Amino acid sequence: MIGHRGEDFKNLYCGVHPKLQTLFGTKQPVFLCTSSAWGVMEASIRNLVDRGVLCCMCGAFSDKWLDVAKRCGKNAEPLQVDWGKHIDHKAVDRRLATGKFDTVTLIHNETSTGVMNPLGEICCILAKYPDITLVVDTVSSFSGVKIDMDALGIDVMLTGAQKALALPPGFSLFSVSEKAFARAGRLPNRGFYFDFLEFRKQQAQWMTPSTPSIAHIHALQYKLDEIFEEGFEARFDRHARTNALVHNWVRSAGFDFFAEEGFRSKTLTCVKNSRNIDVLKLARDLRSKHHLVIDPGYGKIQGKTFRLSNMGDETEESVSVLLACLDDVL
Repeated sequence: MIGHRGEDFKNLYCGVHPKLQTLFGTKQPVFLCTSSAWGVMEASIRNLVDRGVLCCMCGAFSDKWLDVAKRCGKNAEPLQVDWGKHIDHKAVDRRLATGKFDTVTLIHNETSTGVMNPLGEICCILAKYPDITLVVDTVSSFSGVKIDMDALGIDVMLTGAQKALALPPGFSLFSVSEKAFARAGRLPNRGFYFDFLEFRKQQAQWMTPSTPSIAHIHALQYKLDEIFEEGFEARFDRHARTNALVHNWVRSAGFDFFAEEGFRSKTLTCVKNSRNIDVLKLARDLRSKHHLVIDPGYGKIQGKTFRLSNMGDETEESVSVLLACLDDVL
């Protein structure tokens, strides 16, 4: 263990920072936050929302953002689509044209439903509204697919440690645009723990506003070395290949996809229980017989779906083992 207010920590933060900027696709500072990504999601509401926030909702996690915004005392409205459907950029445009909103929240990869929203198209719409800030949750897509924060015009891009980065949970990373910093500077009641301006002030000295989880940052340092050694394109291609393996299995096993075609996640597959099997039993049997864990559906679609991950450190070999074991249990 090293002291979190000493030179060793400054050197650690300074050492990982350039690689984080490259991975985020940004020239802005990247912040280390000792919380789950939900801490930064709530922070984005408190730091940015003044007039109103449009919450793009297409699953359990994006739906929750509306509740978070209201609990922060903000004017919040939903752009709601059915679970399994994607957020249509044209619908975003229509809502923003009303002039009611100064912030938009979007989950890039809605893990509960296996939907990957069309980030590029939505960012193009936001470019028409330069006074509106865009907050994007990339928790389960970050480092699995290419996302360039600056090129896309994202104002707050956040991610967690435990998904495609394959690190222990309880840690998050985020970056903030100059436009978002300016907005935060005009808003009162940002709090302290998640104050964007406090993060920027401390990062300038290679520090964090409060005690950081140093062990996570050591793990992050190791993981970044792995990612850069593998290479970005090779990493993205690996996720695409393992994702294709799962998709081929879904079809061959007689199941269907919960997410609509053309908008399916590259890091996770939400399988529709079209064979009407006992999904909870499937998960129990897979665990007891093969010591493998899958998710038997999230929230209101538990049992109607199950979820298979191919993110992080998964390889074609490890995913093939999972699929063979699923065949055996079925």
